[in-house]
Amino acid sequence: MNPQDIIHQHYPPDARLTRILTDHSRQVADKALAIARRLLRQKPATSLDLEFIEQAALLHDIGIFKTRADAIGCTGEAPYICHGYLGRELLDAAGLPPAYGLVAERHTGAGITLDNIRAHNLPLPHRDMVPVTLEEKIICCADKFFSKDPKKQDHTATLATITAELHAIDPAHAERFRVMAAELHLTNK
Repeated sequence: MNPQDIIHQHYPPDARLTRILTDHSRQVADKALAIARRLLRQKPATSLDLEFIEQAALLHDIGIFKTRADAIGCTGEAPYICHGYLGRELLDAAGLPPAYGLVAERHTGAGITLDNIRAHNLPLPHRDMVPVTLEEKIICCADKFFSKDPKKQDHTATLATITAELHAIDPAHAERFRVMAAELHLTNK
């Protein structure tokens, strides 16, 4: 499976949004692979599928074109928070194994719980969308280090910045990220 082939089913090859998506996704994939390889060195008995991590990281944001995010050129109808579950729908429709769609759905924020959805009246399906597998947690955390905003494209966020931004959304998001980051032995390197 070639992630670029799937991306180009929905994004014109030379479009600005395509470059934003693929540049961001490459950053996330590289970070996710670095986290996974470090975990494998630290705990050789850990089971991780590096090929899946790379491919899923390259596809995790495929649903952004269906949302509205003017800063990055998304002109879709749905609120941006919907890009995860919309991405899952696209990847499921493409016939990929369900694990790919689950990464897309569960990477938003530090995952979104059903309680979050209800408490904030979010326009999302009523179900938990929180990373469960180690691969999902790795990609979710790696994603937080990079922005799709072209003005911030060359900037890597710190753990403190990520946690503060998530805390501003909801303290539970920040705590979920902190727990995942600790499980993955993340540092600012």
